[in-house]
Amino acid sequence: MRLGIGWAELLLLLLVGWTVIGILGVIVSYRRREYTAARRNLIWIAGVWLIYIGILLTVSLTARPVLVPPGQEQRIGDLSFTVVQTEAQPGFLASHGERILRISIQISNHSQGSRERDRWVRAYLQDSQNRRWDQIPGLQGIPLSANIAPQGSVLSQPVFKVAADATDLRLVLTHGPRLPNLLVVGDRDSLLHPPVSVPLPQ
Repeated sequence: MRLGIGWAELLLLLLVGWTVIGILGVIVSYRRREYTAARRNLIWIAGVWLIYIGILLTVSLTARPVLVPPGQEQRIGDLSFTVVQTEAQPGFLASHGERILRISIQISNHSQGSRERDRWVRAYLQDSQNRRWDQIPGLQGIPLSANIAPQGSVLSQPVFKVAADATDLRLVLTHGPRLPNLLVVGDRDSLLHPPVSVPLPQ
């Protein structure tokens, strides 16, 4: 994605700062018994947030799903994630005809001088019916949230168990419904935004 702080993150940061100052002003007004001014400020705060949420939802609902080809990196901060291989595994974990897939993801740190990690990133698979499968815990070896040296790379290999009839599988990297990403306009994890995904070989 982007390096550093982008305009959307800066906009949210300014809005949060303005809201904090506004709430402090409301508290001061109430203590001074200036109830009309306090209510007016609360209405302003609520109105601005409603406009912001409206913009956020408009951008999310009009955005198109982004497909990243295998072998092409996805930048998230100073880290990049690249799907390099998809392998079918022996079915010792399958109990009802499921398929076991191991996805090899190269994680690279593009920072010049600091170790980096994305502690909240996780992966799941989605098929043409929008069914979702999370990775099987404990089988990936190096985790996606690994701490990586400057200019270094590691290979994480999360394992998934998917239904036998799953087609058009896509790998999605996400931080889940977490703040602040949930409220950042245009972020891959913002409210109701379509996912950024990697289509896997059939």
